[in-house]
Amino acid sequence: MNETAVPRKDVPTGRYRLSLEDRTNFTDDIYAIANLTKLSDPFVMQDFYQGEFRIDPVPDNVVALTKANPFFTITGIERFQANEFFSTTERSPEVVLDIKRHALFGGPIFYEGESGFADLRLQFPHDSGFENYGTTRLDTFHQLTYPNTYFGWLSVVPRVGFRGTYYGKTWDLGSTTFVPPSNPLVPDFILPPPTLANPVQFDGDTFRTVFNTGAEASFKISRTWENVQSRAFGLDGLMHVIQPFTNFSYVDENGANPTAILGFDRYQPSTQLRAIDFPQFTTIDSIDNWTVWRVGVRNRLETRRDDRTMTWFELDTFFDVNFDNPYNRTDYSNFFNNIRFTPLPWVSLSVNSQVPAFSKGFTEVNTIASVQPLANLQLSVGHRYLNDNPFFLNSSLFLVGGYYRIDDNWGIGAQEQYEAITSTLEEQRYSIYRDLSSWVASFGGVIRDNKGVKEYGILFTVTLKAFPKFGFDLNFDPTSSGE
Repeated sequence: MNETAVPRKDVPTGRYRLSLEDRTNFTDDIYAIANLTKLSDPFVMQDFYQGEFRIDPVPDNVVALTKANPFFTITGIERFQANEFFSTTERSPEVVLDIKRHALFGGPIFYEGESGFADLRLQFPHDSGFENYGTTRLDTFHQLTYPNTYFGWLSVVPRVGFRGTYYGKTWDLGSTTFVPPSNPLVPDFILPPPTLANPVQFDGDTFRTVFNTGAEASFKISRTWENVQSRAFGLDGLMHVIQPFTNFSYVDENGANPTAILGFDRYQPSTQLRAIDFPQFTTIDSIDNWTVWRVGVRNRLETRRDDRTMTWFELDTFFDVNFDNPYNRTDYSNFFNNIRFTPLPWVSLSVNSQVPAFSKGFTEVNTIASVQPLANLQLSVGHRYLNDNPFFLNSSLFLVGGYYRIDDNWGIGAQEQYEAITSTLEEQRYSIYRDLSSWVASFGGVIRDNKGVKEYGILFTVTLKAFPKFGFDLNFDPTSSGE
């Protein structure tokens, strides 16, 4: 069962998933979390939990203890490799102190910081042929901001920051010459993992410094039309808010060659623009020099509903000007348009798109629409399109789903997934749900076409909902991811 067109090795006949998610509050400001998952083989999530697999294909195994305070948060983390067939960055342990943004001595200048110690080790899958590596890292980051409003309408937030990072070990690159990738969307400092057959030699310790500065600016223009009224479209007056915004970021890295830094919190391929601010930019082992200017405008149409102001339509448009960007060596990023349209409480539309309007790039358009025409019926349809991305396969995926609440105890649902690139009806899923007071049980069937091998499965799931603080409503599809 659960075969695909891709050969698999050593898949056991008895397969399982053991998961534990827990949060324990010891005091009002001290709590612990545990997210633990043990799998029988690397394909369990893909075969039996496809909804979770699409979001998080490699479950984490982490235990953390946190002390929270209005001005700071200190967290101790233990992360380990419980499943030897997945790559894992072990943190044994990591301790991080986050100092929240606050006014210095009650003045106009704000300070924020982050400092941490970590004993890190990158564990590759067992028998993968790759060489594990690890080191000690000490990292500290400090930043000052000066938010202010000029002329009564222009918001400007300049910033300046400094980061210092100590690594107990680096790569010994020697006289190796690296040829930059021909695709400008692929960073030129990414090395392939070292192998046991061709290991990379280690060098001594190093201390790297990073200076960053920049500024954000924005302002709003609005106009109101009180005479716009429509029950059909849920309009009680209409206000158009235009908010141009910009963010300039300059980063100067000094110390070891970024290629020589051992990667733990490292660059990961993504279709989305990366944060150009600190501490929002979290891949600290992949920091390089950059000069990037992000420009955009946000349009919102707002109306009144139930004595509250709500966003009826929203359009975010933005792109990056890459004066020097190690993660995207084109002059301009893709051109982004993100649309959110909620004309009525039971109708919504979301379209997130990006196209290479100015430079070489790729195209991505994700669309999802949902409607609840009846109190007991919820329908959704979506399309995900991706073309010419250097890291991900082309895709034109159609998604259709529905859920019907029969009564207070019973519900039925269906989901279909069709990949137009390969003309494959990849998945059909049909389920019936039963509310058992403290539990929700579901029984259903799934049919999957794995590009060569058809698969049939029967699914039975029992979900605990008996936490008084967290209710569960059978009115809506229990399997919905909210996308």
